[in-house]
Amino acid sequence: MLDLLDYRRRVAEVYRTVRQLGTDAPEDHARFRRVRDELFHTHPQSPLDERQKTTFKGLRYFDYDPSFRAVARVDTDVEPTSCELDLGEDGLASLRQFGKVSFELPTGSGTLVLFWIAGYGGGLFLPFRDTTNGLQTYGGGRYLYDTIKGADLGGSLDEIVLDFNYAYHPSCHYHPRWVCPLAPPQNTLDFPIPAGEMLWEPDM
Repeated sequence: MLDLLDYRRRVAEVYRTVRQLGTDAPEDHARFRRVRDELFHTHPQSPLDERQKTTFKGLRYFDYDPSFRAVARVDTDVEPTSCELDLGEDGLASLRQFGKVSFELPTGSGTLVLFWIAGYGGGLFLPFRDTTNGLQTYGGGRYLYDTIKGADLGGSLDEIVLDFNYAYHPSCHYHPRWVCPLAPPQNTLDFPIPAGEMLWEPDM
């Protein structure tokens, strides 16, 4: 448990620095990548197992591109529907749809639903799929926000930062021991987002 506490603290600290410095600079993104690589390679709570760590050479990313960053207004005029996800040993997670954000990127315009993870304290959760899935990125999609685990790019009471350069894979991409909530159908985009984390394969 203390290992997990330390891991979450270190992830939260990485994102706190991102929010302080802003997400729109290549050097800040490079620092983010370095810290994540260190956590993956050395930490007991890494998504990788011990065998994978021995050959780990770093996560892969698309080249940083500031045009894949947007600040979107949160539209709360949505039906507050809920769904439950089976997380294996961690039990059931309840997600409540509470808002949506619309944005324009060089490859297309889209809308994504924002979810609130029900339970003590709650947290913002934003998973998504796009047409890079299964080709350049994990078939199950990627995350932008999971504030329970510290992944928070920032915003205000009515806006949110959508910087897809910071999109990352759920832990189940790296090892089958993990069970992860994946993006629901309404968060599937019909265009590619060539930004953020790319597929990782062992021994790369």
